[in-house]
Amino acid sequence: MKVTQKNFAASAGRAVKDCRIFYFCGPDESGASDAAAKIAGMLGEAEKVDLGGAELKRDPVRLADEARSVSLFGDRRIIHVRATGDDAYDAVETLLQSPVDGWPVLIVASSATDKSRIAKLLENRADALVGMFHPPDLKSVAGTIRSTADGMGVRLTDELSERIARATALDTRMARSELEKIALYLDASPQAPRTASAADLDEVCAVSEDDGMMPLVNAVLGGEARRIPGELARMREQGINPVGLVLAFERRAGQLVQLAGRLGERGDINAFMQQESDARRVFFRDRADLTQQLKRWRGPRLIRLCERLVMLHRTLIADNRNGELVLAQGLAEIARAAAR
Repeated sequence: MKVTQKNFAASAGRAVKDCRIFYFCGPDESGASDAAAKIAGMLGEAEKVDLGGAELKRDPVRLADEARSVSLFGDRRIIHVRATGDDAYDAVETLLQSPVDGWPVLIVASSATDKSRIAKLLENRADALVGMFHPPDLKSVAGTIRSTADGMGVRLTDELSERIARATALDTRMARSELEKIALYLDASPQAPRTASAADLDEVCAVSEDDGMMPLVNAVLGGEARRIPGELARMREQGINPVGLVLAFERRAGQLVQLAGRLGERGDINAFMQQESDARRVFFRDRADLTQQLKRWRGPRLIRLCERLVMLHRTLIADNRNGELVLAQGLAEIARAAAR
């Protein structure tokens, strides 16, 4: 069985009954991960066994062994595999040769598509599902966020759903984390639903389009070093938390990673960003800043940026007394790198 994000929801119920191997791939890794989580939820309570593609490449027999093995306490099991490309191909092939059906296997493969060797191996089998997830648009992610919120007992308007979608760079995993915080803040549950307001999002969410962080984010990633002292002063005046600010940088870096992946080898960034804006994958007000930043941060430079932000985040958590100084130094280094 082969599905995309458009028909996955309608096919999930039948797939859970008929399939024992689920393979999720495509450029939208968060969508693929969400699909795997949905299937796992529909399969019910079970012991979770996590395996990596690299370890299965070294030991292709292990996947079949884990799928056939019995839990120590006699519980049901679900095998979760995080793969890259086709590194789990031999393991999946060995699993298919097993005469015993075994426990369900959920595979999320980054850097893979429905043209991969594993997808070709599974797509025509009645006991397997291959899901291909393309980058979503703002409207579809906002709909997913609202549906997820309903399940948590949080009522959102369309406007607030789109705000969360933009603030999390269309990453539904990040959005779910934000929704969990909102539900906790409102003491909401499916049995006692609560309606969220813009003020609630301002109080709880780590970052939003309105919280005043983006001018500093854009100044740093755009290499506009002269603007940074003034923006840092404004940050202190508004009492913006340094860790929250780094989270804003990490989200923007994640958005740049997604854009760079979709851009590929194309050279005309302006035309590409216009297409992204027209498809509503990029908020039109962010297009100019993202275009400028994508020109500066791609390939190895973008990888180093992500690594530097992670290091800065860890440093701030370990030493919160000197947070503002550490943050100012770290952002100045990034701004100088962007200006080169």
